[in-house]
Amino acid sequence: MATFVGNSSGFSVYDGKEILEVQAWGENSARVRSTLGSSITETPGSALGDPGTGRPHVEVSDGRALMRNGEIIVEVTDSEGKEFLHFPPLVRFLRPDGEELFAERVPHFSAPPQRRYRPGGGGLYRCDVSFRSFPTERFYGLGQHQHGLLDQKGAVIELVQRNTEVSVPFALSNRGYGFLWNMPGIGRAELSANGTKWVADGARQIDYWVTAAATPAEIVSQYSKATGLPPMLPEWAAGFWQCKLRYRTQDELLGVAREHNKRGLPLSVIVVDFFHWTRQGEWKFDPAEWPDPQAMVDELRALGVELMVSVWPTVNPDSENHYEMDRRGLLIGNMRSLPLNMPFWDKGTKGQVFVRFYDSTNPEARRYVWEKVSQGYGRYGIRAFWLDACEPETLPEDPESDLFYLGPGAEVHNVYPREHARGFAEGLWATGEKEILTLCRSAWAGSQRYGAAVWSGDIDSTFEALAEQIPAGLNLGIAGIPWWTTDIGGFKGGDPSSPYFRELIVRWFQFGVFCALFRLHGVREPAPLSALEGTGGPNEIWSFGDEAYRVIKDQLALRERLRPYVMDVMAAASATGLPPMRTLFLEFPDEPETWEIKDQYMFGPDVLVAPVITYGAREREVYLPAGATWLDAWTGEPVNEKGWTTVPAPLERIPVYLRQGGALTILSTED
Repeated sequence: MATFVGNSSGFSVYDGKEILEVQAWGENSARVRSTLGSSITETPGSALGDPGTGRPHVEVSDGRALMRNGEIIVEVTDSEGKEFLHFPPLVRFLRPDGEELFAERVPHFSAPPQRRYRPGGGGLYRCDVSFRSFPTERFYGLGQHQHGLLDQKGAVIELVQRNTEVSVPFALSNRGYGFLWNMPGIGRAELSANGTKWVADGARQIDYWVTAAATPAEIVSQYSKATGLPPMLPEWAAGFWQCKLRYRTQDELLGVAREHNKRGLPLSVIVVDFFHWTRQGEWKFDPAEWPDPQAMVDELRALGVELMVSVWPTVNPDSENHYEMDRRGLLIGNMRSLPLNMPFWDKGTKGQVFVRFYDSTNPEARRYVWEKVSQGYGRYGIRAFWLDACEPETLPEDPESDLFYLGPGAEVHNVYPREHARGFAEGLWATGEKEILTLCRSAWAGSQRYGAAVWSGDIDSTFEALAEQIPAGLNLGIAGIPWWTTDIGGFKGGDPSSPYFRELIVRWFQFGVFCALFRLHGVREPAPLSALEGTGGPNEIWSFGDEAYRVIKDQLALRERLRPYVMDVMAAASATGLPPMRTLFLEFPDEPETWEIKDQYMFGPDVLVAPVITYGAREREVYLPAGATWLDAWTGEPVNEKGWTTVPAPLERIPVYLRQGGALTILSTED
């Protein structure tokens, strides 16, 4: 029979070899940990902050324990003495009125238990927890994925970081709760019709966190506060970002900034992409192509433009820092003896070289890399960094063999991008910067507290890819990462002379205006993907023909007029965790349609955006929630319709609506 022991924060259950611990952890929330080990420990890479000082209501009796913390009740009951039932004590989550939110699945007496531990090697277990399924339940969040789904009920989501796939294992349920799988190792979330199962391929214990609230917005906010609110977005980041793969020289980059100024086009950020360095792992400009970085930074600042520099976490074995980093144990190891690496191009090497990755989970390694970055870039006043390839993107993919300072890859691999952003955030904070941002290709739970903005990676230049980005960004926002964007026009496959691509990039710009970050990037034909020796294909706003230029120019002007609203929305994200780009149900949860719509969204509380995601479309269906009164954003006129309506969508603009009584009354694409 299990033993139940209460304490000031919750209770513990001892059942043979398993220990189960339930604790109040933040507002209306609980943390559940269990292990076959000798004690509950802190999970390596845990996303959770301090549990707070609240005192929950705890009841303990023979065979049962209950903890209430605000809007959530956790109940654990013993199975001992029930005929044929030999599974571990059962965990249920309830509302204060006793209605069940969700619960572990009661197994058949001869089936595996609902909490399972199998040998995983290296002192770890392969762990999984099974919960009952509800036919009408829907799941949102879980990071950024390219499957095109908003509701992910019925999907199997791999918990692993890849280019374009960002694993943040937080799910919001339409039943009124949020669930964080607080384990940064490799695994799966199986959201099937016959049960929900969370799987960790390697862990020392099971660790998850649950929060409950009356509205989905409150759930997202409570989760964001538990894992860390983002800082305030820097003002310089709110405007237009110019980027491409790649500007080869200082003169090329400055020429583009000067052309923006000459044409009277707004420009906030311009980006130096890869191969500006001497070698990977030296983190400094190649003086042959970037002879006077200080003069470049000074000229750009005089134009009101911030310079962002691409910094990779990779180290070429021929670089000047490799020997020391290897000797001091600052690189990721490999439990199969061969160094972890990625074959990639680099300067000074014919063909590809096997570059290694520094270990971001090692505090000493983070300090070392920041010291080199400060010497190579910070000395010029550069404070904006693009943290590319930070999954880390190893080839072939074998994360279970990684060996990090924090632990084996099977247990901690997915936390790498968060700790990478952490090193830059702590370095910038130490220099006195308060409002910081790093642009990252990957993230884990809690990355937002280190100023990590995420873009959706190396996606295709197609209308299909554009459509997939909307639910991808919406779900990442629910998963706690509010600063999100895409490569406008897609990353690869765009031909600037093609009518298809010219229409695509216009529609993508119209979508990009209403993203947290407004950023053009991509490798344009006919430039090769590596672009090691030359300049990338044309990717400036004047590169796509006169008609596209006219419309895109209007979008830049529109974003400038929106910047005060953007900063207000960013202030709300910093205070509450609510993302700028919001599913309709975050604002209108009582309307069933809002839980299904994946191709339109709210930008902050007052702007409804319906991007055009079909080639040649000049109209589209839009859902106008009944919970607000709407204005046509382009005329300021009241709209009488509610619910579904078909509206015009000429090439010059997409359907956008403003909440009447909100912060905005009209958007015009004309000066």
